[in-house]
Amino acid sequence: MTHDLVIRNAHVVTCAGPTGSAKERLGIVSDAALAISGDRIAWIGADADRPRDAAREIDAGRRVVMPGLVDAHTHLVFAGSRIDEFARKMAGEDYRAIAASGGGIAASVRATRAASEDELFARAKARALAMRACGTTTVEVKSGYGLDLATETRLLAVGRRLAREGVVSTTTTFLGAHAIPPERAGDREGYLHDVIDVMLPAVVEAKLADACDVYLDENAFSRDEAARVLSAAKARGLLLKAHIGQFRDLGGGELLAELGALSGDHLEDVSDAGLRAMAAAGVRAVLLPGAWRTLRQKAPDAARLRAHGVPIVVATDCNPGTSACVDLPLCAALAVRDAGLTLEEALLAITVEAAGALGLADRGRIVVGARADLACYDEADPRALGYALGGSRARWIALGGRVIEDADRTGHDRALW
Repeated sequence: MTHDLVIRNAHVVTCAGPTGSAKERLGIVSDAALAISGDRIAWIGADADRPRDAAREIDAGRRVVMPGLVDAHTHLVFAGSRIDEFARKMAGEDYRAIAASGGGIAASVRATRAASEDELFARAKARALAMRACGTTTVEVKSGYGLDLATETRLLAVGRRLAREGVVSTTTTFLGAHAIPPERAGDREGYLHDVIDVMLPAVVEAKLADACDVYLDENAFSRDEAARVLSAAKARGLLLKAHIGQFRDLGGGELLAELGALSGDHLEDVSDAGLRAMAAAGVRAVLLPGAWRTLRQKAPDAARLRAHGVPIVVATDCNPGTSACVDLPLCAALAVRDAGLTLEEALLAITVEAAGALGLADRGRIVVGARADLACYDEADPRALGYALGGSRARWIALGGRVIEDADRTGHDRALW
C-alpha cells in the first residue's frame, strides 16, 4: 500500500484512549506518526516504525497533532448585526424583553430573509474560515433564521455548500421550530402545521438536513409542541436534538431521552430527573459558554453532569444575538472556568464527544479508518487549548486528508457579523 501522506515526529492526541478517566481517554502518544490514504487515517504508531512509502511527509516538530475540532452547535448562516441589541443587554435589559419588542430572533429573521444565497454564503464562509483557523474542521449548521420554507431551505443549502466547496465539513440541522415568525403571531397552530407538514417533508425530500432541532423553553415551544415536531422528524429519518433548559426546565431532558435524541443543548436549568434520563439514554449535554456569558447566566455545573454520567460537549453557539463567537478553544476554556470541566474533559468535549453529539463516529478521534481531519498546534501540551483564554490558532489543519497551511485565512475580506 502506498500512502498519500505521513505526519511524523508528532505528539498525537488520539482522543481514543481506553474507557476510564478523561486523561486516559485522551490517548496521548508521544514520538508518534500517522499515515493517510485518501481522506482516511490508514496507520498510526511509533515514529520509528512509520511507513516510508508516502508521496509526502510532514515533520510536526514534536507539536500537538489532534483530531480536527468539532463544533456541535452553531447558527452559522444569517444576515444582519445585532450590536445595538447587545448594547441594550449589556446595559441591563432582559433578552426576553428585547425579543418581545421585536428584537431577538425576529430581528435576524428580517435581515436573513432579505439576503440572497450568495450573500449568506459569503458571510457564512468568512465565519467558517475563522473557525477553521482555530482548528475546527466539522461544523453543525442550523437553519432557524428563515421561518418560512424558502428561507429555511436556502440556509440549509448554504450549509451543504460550505462542505461541497471544501470550506469545512458540515452537518445540517432543520430548526424551523426556532420561534413563531412575527407575521404568524396569531396563528401558532398553523405555523406548527407548516413546520411539520410542509417544511419538514420538503427539507427531507431535498436531502438538506441530517437532524432536526426545536427550541423548547419558556417563551418558545412547549414540551408537547416539541414532541410533535421531533416525532415527525424522527419518523422521516432525521436525527434529533433540542435547545432545552436555557431559561426554564420544561422536561426537555426526559423528552429527548424518550425519543432517543443525540443531545440536549444549553442546560442552564435542568432537573436531576432530566439528567438521569439523559444519562440512561446516552443523550449528550452540549454546553454553550458564549450564550451564558452574554446573558449573564450561571453556567451549568459540570460536577452535576459528571455525577449523573451525562457526556459533556462544548460548542460555540455561533449566532448574532447571544454568542457572536467562532473560537471553539475559547469556549472550551470558558467551560473550564465557569462550569468546572477539567482541562482533559474540555478537550474531549470539543472532539470525540462533540462528534458523538452529531452522530459522527468517524470524527473527533485519530484511529485507523477515521476521516483524516486533523489540527496541529504550536504546543507540546494539548491542555494549552483550555488554559489559554483565546488565541489558540492551528498551525495547519487537514480536512479530509487535504493539508491546509495556517488554516487558510483567505476570504476574511468581509465582516463576520
